[in-house]
Amino acid sequence: MHASAFPSSRDYADPIARALATPGGHLAIGWGGATLYYGDGWMSGCLVDQIKAEAIAAGLPVIDSRAMAFDDVWRLAVRGPMVAVNRTPCPPPWHALAYAPLAVVGEAYRAAGAEVFNLDPPGAAATALRGRGRRGGS
Repeated sequence: MHASAFPSSRDYADPIARALATPGGHLAIGWGGATLYYGDGWMSGCLVDQIKAEAIAAGLPVIDSRAMAFDDVWRLAVRGPMVAVNRTPCPPPWHALAYAPLAVVGEAYRAAGAEVFNLDPPGAAATALRGRGRRGGS
């Protein structure tokens, strides 16, 4: 494909606004690109640097796991809970098939080395997830 066929910029204002209006809405950035979670769906294939800057400026929570070790990303993605986007979180303890509050999942990624923006740590609630599934842990 010819390089000029790829857009050099894109308008993310509307999907970011939709994510801001969605409980648990956030931008997740990983080794495979960026995914914006909102409403009952998601959008991927984003221009990573552009959407990250726009999302942070808009106040949307952003979890960027690209600096994390692959083993830690895999552990959290496979053994950790999913973010409760536009749904009620499951009660703790959270596990691989549970939906947890965004703040809890964000704190687990932060503790493992991810860049996390616009998301305050949940305090004691993160303790329930921190350390689960680590080597030598339960």
